[in-house]
Amino acid sequence: MTEPILIWGAGAIGGTLGAAFLRAGHEVVFVDNVPEHVAAINATGLRIDGPLWQDTVQAPAFLPKDLTGQFRRTFLCVKALHTDAAIAEMAPHVAPDGYVVSAQNGLNELAIATVVGDARTIGCFVNFGADYLEPGVVHYSGKGSVVVGELDGTLTGRITDLHRLMLDFAPHAILTQNIWGYLWGKLIYGALLFGTALTNDSIADCLENPAARDVLTRLGQEVGQVAAAQGVATEAFDGFNPVAFRPDAPRADLDQSFADMVAHNRRSTKSHSGIWRDLAIRKRKTEAEAQLGPIASAANKAGIAVPLTHRLIAMIREIEAGTRALDFANLVELGR
Repeated sequence: MTEPILIWGAGAIGGTLGAAFLRAGHEVVFVDNVPEHVAAINATGLRIDGPLWQDTVQAPAFLPKDLTGQFRRTFLCVKALHTDAAIAEMAPHVAPDGYVVSAQNGLNELAIATVVGDARTIGCFVNFGADYLEPGVVHYSGKGSVVVGELDGTLTGRITDLHRLMLDFAPHAILTQNIWGYLWGKLIYGALLFGTALTNDSIADCLENPAARDVLTRLGQEVGQVAAAQGVATEAFDGFNPVAFRPDAPRADLDQSFADMVAHNRRSTKSHSGIWRDLAIRKRKTEAEAQLGPIASAANKAGIAVPLTHRLIAMIREIEAGTRALDFANLVELGR
């Protein structure tokens, strides 16, 4: 296909995907709400740094207010907390026969579908390591799972075409009929990452620390119980086995999942999560409420108590507000 691919959000995820598509010969149009980033891409290109590949790619970039036209293949790649505002601006640029791929963290497909409709929303799961470093520069630090699927699990011509496109980025990309299983599995893993972000320790160090194991286990089990109540069959990825976080799972499965998570994160040059980076480096609001909030809401509807999830959200808010410092003691406190 020669028609352009619209990437809305040219940061860590969107920048990396768009650059890979450009390297594979596809035409890409970037949209981002950071004027300096847009200006840098238009002036000198988008530079991808990191251990996997380095390149500078050329593509037009626009601020949302300056974009014109409609696109059939579109990717929404903003942080979860910006989804509502972004999809409202993006919707007029999605062709009537087009679709929006939610290349994000969380259950953003639900919010996207309320604006463009279920029929124009495609589920996407990404777990590769990347960070926005500065205007015009994104760091691609580690490979990870990439999965796409229709929300209703059907195998359509467009999802097959999209999967072929994703193979240009990740040869191991998966086409699934259970995208919700991957998204809920990532929510469990994401809760663990929010837990590690209470500290200054790396993801791998925190997951490997025996002093953190109990509270992280109970946190994962809370989310696993909520996922089970939704009737979702969670899917494993990158060494993470969400089934191991069901309350009745064998201890050996849980220990193996932690060991596999540690090994996966040791292989990545992205030592800390994007959550930690938002708190420690960029000093900005995280996705805590946007990602963990839907878990708490689903738990409330199902009559499931999730005290650790609620407390984790509150502690992240305190760090965002500058009233709590990053420290391993936070995990100890959460465990109490």
